[in-house]
Amino acid sequence: MGSKRDRTWIYAVSTGEFNHQSYLISMTFKLKYNFHNIYGLDGVARIHNTDGLLQLTDDTTLQMGHAFFNRPFDFGSDQPLSFSTHFVCALVPKPGAGDGGHGTAFVLSSSMDLTQADPTQYLGLLNMSSNGYQILAVELDTVKTAEFDDMDNNHVGIDENSLHSVVSASASYYSDREGTNKSLTLLSGDPIHVWIDYEGTLLNVTLAPLIIDEKPSKPVLSRNINLTSIFPARKAFVGFSASTGTLVSYQYILGWSFSTSSNSLKSLDVSKLPTVPHPKMIPKKTSPPLIILMVILALIVMAVLGGVCEYRIRKYAEVKEPWEKPYGPLRYSYKSLYKATGGFSKDGRLGKGGFGEVYKGTMPLGGDIAVKRLSHGAEQGMKQFVAEVVTMGSLQHKNLVPLLGYCRRKGELLLVSKYMEGGSVDQYLFQDDKPPLSWSQRLAILRDIAAALCYLHTGASQVVLHRDIKASNVMLNGNLQGFLGDFGMARFDDNLSATAAVGTIGYMALELTSTGPSTWTDVYAFGAFMLEVACGRRPFDPEMPVEKRHLVKWVCECWRKGSLVDAMDTRLRGKFSLGEVETVLKLGLLCTCIVPDSRPTMEHVVQFINRHQTLPDFSPDTPGIGVSTPVLTRIHSLAITSTSETSSPSVSSSSANNSMFISHTIIYGDGR
Repeated sequence: MGSKRDRTWIYAVSTGEFNHQSYLISMTFKLKYNFHNIYGLDGVARIHNTDGLLQLTDDTTLQMGHAFFNRPFDFGSDQPLSFSTHFVCALVPKPGAGDGGHGTAFVLSSSMDLTQADPTQYLGLLNMSSNGYQILAVELDTVKTAEFDDMDNNHVGIDENSLHSVVSASASYYSDREGTNKSLTLLSGDPIHVWIDYEGTLLNVTLAPLIIDEKPSKPVLSRNINLTSIFPARKAFVGFSASTGTLVSYQYILGWSFSTSSNSLKSLDVSKLPTVPHPKMIPKKTSPPLIILMVILALIVMAVLGGVCEYRIRKYAEVKEPWEKPYGPLRYSYKSLYKATGGFSKDGRLGKGGFGEVYKGTMPLGGDIAVKRLSHGAEQGMKQFVAEVVTMGSLQHKNLVPLLGYCRRKGELLLVSKYMEGGSVDQYLFQDDKPPLSWSQRLAILRDIAAALCYLHTGASQVVLHRDIKASNVMLNGNLQGFLGDFGMARFDDNLSATAAVGTIGYMALELTSTGPSTWTDVYAFGAFMLEVACGRRPFDPEMPVEKRHLVKWVCECWRKGSLVDAMDTRLRGKFSLGEVETVLKLGLLCTCIVPDSRPTMEHVVQFINRHQTLPDFSPDTPGIGVSTPVLTRIHSLAITSTSETSSPSVSSSSANNSMFISHTIIYGDGR
């Protein structure tokens, strides 16, 4: 009987024999012992009865297969962790399918139960939230997955508790005869040798085609791995995992040997390995009359399509899409925009967002322009393009960035607007290359944007929700006048219930996730923008101390302490009007009230910020004020009411049905 250090497990698939610590057990399906008593299979994995071939996947989509020795391998506690394994695998693409997927992995796992894992790019090992067990895997991956930063669709990687490989390389092997690396195609269908050796802390992975008799002298991958940190109990289940996606491949293990010592690793007799099955496409026999009929039909269809195309070219030349007809802003040629931007040169790029890039251009007769080049080929990009053209093309206000025109060519979506030489407000607030704005300039910008937003809510032919008010979307001209731009997420207020909650963290009202966007959510975002401009800080800054991290809470706390000016931008050096500062900061808190109905309308905001009307009576302790997280729970009502008199805030509560009712009255002078 072998020593504890030199235990070796080998499954010789051609003879059905399994050697465990020098005990030879007959494993053919005709005899007493069944392979499943020693080997744990799940998913689509199975053993071929005829030759003992281990098949991990078949032509079933979105499936996974696992094959593990059903007892954990004990590395022992008295020696350094080490192991060596040698197996021969074959990855066979489905005939006619082109690419296949996904790959195979040799696995050491703290658990043999991987049924909670996912197929496709997760290789049957993990899922998006897997954290219940530890794995060390060597993957033979045949799909390039951007999620895991894969280098190509034919690579070998070492994975440690994640499918982001700690090291990877394109599949290849070292030819000792030629003294150079040679490429190896994993999904060729040909058998491939794989040797994996772990000694000390070094893990080596070596590949070779089956025709190579001896293990190459140089591995394709080497990595220092602390196996003890992955498996502190010094025990692990050993086996294989594979998966398919929408495309499939057949994945086989022809033979496998495993040992805790490279010296005692049993060799595989390649002459006894089973033959790799290669499924063939079965052509369907088509009768001659059917072929003739199909040819005739094809000719008829081609003739009809040719006539239709010719008719459409003649009749619908230069016709626009139906949604363009009611608006019809100037349509630019792609050639003119390409020349104006210098071929969309990087030197002229003004900014980059989630849906595209913005470039500066110069038209021969039209002066400087800004060209927003939306990400084309995506449905979301088209929706955003349509939203901007439809919305901005029908709006006219002195503080909205004017849309000059657009262009559509081969799926490219471009918006042309007036170039704002002053840049965006966030550049002045957060970039050192711009001089700080004075208080009078900041207040003027806030008034400009309040007027623009009031127009969107009340002055346009129908209510328009901007949905992405923030400092980077507020542009300045040469005189530092404010203009509201970037209507990529704007929507007319026709079907708000079907509109997704979108925006930027820090500017999004809490009710967006439950009731969706509304004029109140725009007011909330404007309130956050007001505080940002006055305080020179983003609405949420994770790098700030906890008490200052949420700007709304910090401003409210400063008010509560009787020192509102402590929240102001220090770059102003105290050069501001205390009365104007108090109005702006308190109005910002009122606009960001946690309860939507307690916020003022933009009409009220314009009156307040221009000091044509005094702010209603409220305090930092008014319910809903200065709350940036949902700490007020089970609020059933918080209404803003208006009378001709001024009254103090009142709060009433009731214990009926174990519910808390909070009511508060903020008095507006116009009867609201």
